[in-house]
Amino acid sequence: MNKALKIILPLVAGAVILYFYLSGFTSQELQEIWLNIKNADFRWLALSLFFGLLSHLIRAYRWNYLLETLNYKPRKINLILTVGLSYLLNLVIPRAGEVGRAATLSKYENHIRFEKAFGTIVAERMADIVFLLFFMLAALFLQFDLIYEMIAPKLPDNPVLLSGEILVVGLVLFFVFKWIRQTENPLIVKIRVFINGLLQGMNSILTMSHKWWFILQTIIIWFLYIAMFWVVLQAFPETENLGIDAVLVSFIAGSIAMVISNGGFGVYPVFVAEALLLYGVSKETGTAFGLLMWTTQTLLVILFGLICMILLPVYNNKH
Repeated sequence: MNKALKIILPLVAGAVILYFYLSGFTSQELQEIWLNIKNADFRWLALSLFFGLLSHLIRAYRWNYLLETLNYKPRKINLILTVGLSYLLNLVIPRAGEVGRAATLSKYENHIRFEKAFGTIVAERMADIVFLLFFMLAALFLQFDLIYEMIAPKLPDNPVLLSGEILVVGLVLFFVFKWIRQTENPLIVKIRVFINGLLQGMNSILTMSHKWWFILQTIIIWFLYIAMFWVVLQAFPETENLGIDAVLVSFIAGSIAMVISNGGFGVYPVFVAEALLLYGVSKETGTAFGLLMWTTQTLLVILFGLICMILLPVYNNKH
């Protein structure tokens, strides 16, 4: 029952959020959203799909480096097919793709143990989290002027008072971090374990024999993620000249939506449209972009995943 709720609730929540969001538009505005989608330059969408597919293939190739550290040498085609299947599983059940990828690989490459394959996927995901955090910090840095303008009126004019406030905040943070390190609160313990695992996973990557190739391919994967987002912006006249700050902020908004829902179902267009609104993009255009971006990439994941699911037993039965 609990497992069913974990699948159904995010889908229902996403559908409700999107429904109420679209309900806020008039019929004329909804017509404008449709016209924006209809008149988009679909050549850019084709390029975005190519970048998305290429990122999946590079992810499979990158995974091989982690498996090599355990002296495993799986067939490359099985790595590609299991990665494609994992993306499809994540659409249905959040975070099930990682478990499914390890289980599928251990099934068709029976010399690979499930727990060890899963461990390499955890290390891989930790590297991705680090890069996502990096892009978040980059977006904050690029938006420093905007953030400063928002908080500057609230800062005291007296420098002594400002220094005192900074000191108080510093002391509060010091005691909070000290409490986090010492408390046995179950939630905080889980957070500590996660952070320690993140550091250990990153350390295992930095000590692997092909670490520089792994890091380079991780950079390429994330470059492709941003590129597949940016090229779709070129499909709309209103968004084709946006700066890197707008691209990063809206990309991160979409990434957060992908995490909190099944592949961003329902919430992706909302998050992206609201982010683009900060840069003067109309809600109609932002929503059209979000819907088109999410729909095309989701169709790619479904089609690629289904092909991989069909080919896996066919290919391995022949070998």
